[in-house]
Amino acid sequence: MKKFIELSIIGVIILGCTIPNSSTQGQSLTPVALDPQGLRLDSIHGVLHVQKRTSAPEIMQLGNENIRAIYEACRSARVAVVANQTSIIGDGRKGNPTHLVDTLLALGIDVKKVFAPEHGFRGNAHNGAHIQDSTDPKTGLPILSLHGKNKKPTAESLADVRIILFDIQDVGARFYTYLSSLYLVMEAAAEQNKMVMVLDRPNPHGHQIAGPIIDSQWTSFVGKIPVPVVHGMTLGEMAKMINGEGWLKGGVSCDLVIIPCENYAHSDAWYPQIPPSPNLPTAESIALYPSLCPFEPTVASIGRGTPHPFECVGLPQFDGVISMGSFAFTPEPVPNAAPHPKHEGLNCVGQNLKGLGTHWTTSEVGFDWSFVYEYSNDWKKSKSDVAFVESPNFLAKLTGNEEMYQVIQGKMTYNDMVAGWIEELHEFEVSRTPYLLYPMQRIESN
Repeated sequence: MKKFIELSIIGVIILGCTIPNSSTQGQSLTPVALDPQGLRLDSIHGVLHVQKRTSAPEIMQLGNENIRAIYEACRSARVAVVANQTSIIGDGRKGNPTHLVDTLLALGIDVKKVFAPEHGFRGNAHNGAHIQDSTDPKTGLPILSLHGKNKKPTAESLADVRIILFDIQDVGARFYTYLSSLYLVMEAAAEQNKMVMVLDRPNPHGHQIAGPIIDSQWTSFVGKIPVPVVHGMTLGEMAKMINGEGWLKGGVSCDLVIIPCENYAHSDAWYPQIPPSPNLPTAESIALYPSLCPFEPTVASIGRGTPHPFECVGLPQFDGVISMGSFAFTPEPVPNAAPHPKHEGLNCVGQNLKGLGTHWTTSEVGFDWSFVYEYSNDWKKSKSDVAFVESPNFLAKLTGNEEMYQVIQGKMTYNDMVAGWIEELHEFEVSRTPYLLYPMQRIESN
């Protein structure tokens, strides 16, 4: 296996060489370092987390903003790009923001095609939508779907390229499918002797790791690799771990280039300005997402089809249904986001969790699966003959095993479920450490 040469957390990490980043030369950066005490444990919620959330004292730079490094690596190569609506360079501080694809073409890079993940190249397709191949009307480039007939690039689609640029904003949850797309892109690249270049970005949940590691029998597109539900890693770090742990089929590794972020530590509170998908429009929804997603295969609604997706939870109001709160909402069709939402046209009552989400955007711990257990108990007290869990198999795929279903069925206690994954978190923290590119805890000067 080829070996990484890592000079620093700024600059470019490549198998066998480094590309200098002239934009950082001569700068005096606020020091960041691993805290000698490591992560802290919240045993009630089953979370390992940083000691304190922080803010970057200098402007954070995403990997896609290191134009010089991208140009030096790609100027003589045929390139494919994995991109969507989040693949924007710049935030307006220095000129107008531009899409990565437009920037590459303006630089004279030979871009052959675009691969689009779930939600499509423009990010306007609802979750689970089957996306067809198409042509970008602006550039004329072919857009090949990774959420249609193929979820993995084919040998034919990679025949005319040498480098695959991956520039997608992830949210740090195992069941958010951009991680699975990265895995399958790397697998295809290894099989076809191509290089993958990850333009790295912060993880909004990079300050914590939580939830069980997936049981191999429940591996699917919403859980492709053996990591916790909240893994706390950037996609660049995750790509290193996929290679280093031999998780690709056959234990192979792909040629890998990582252009890291600058001025980032995992403890930094950071949320993307561009929604990564239609139903995660706010920082609060992203903060709540890993905790509320297990409601998806249940009778409860988490606000799809309302102005508050992933910011609320509620039960449909039938005779005898008990509610945990007084927040009422009625899911209605929303083009591109929720064309056919659960409980369309029905009144649902529960809780508005936006305030909790706001708190979680800056707190050290932001994960809690007890909501699912508590709402299942309320549903059991109702007169409804409908089961709370509508798809036990999908629940197991999301959570990683059958334990949440066993808790809901009364065959296991919630506390025992949480205690059972804590040892796994400690083991994962040790195994992932060699692959981290950024400090966990920023040390702030007084």
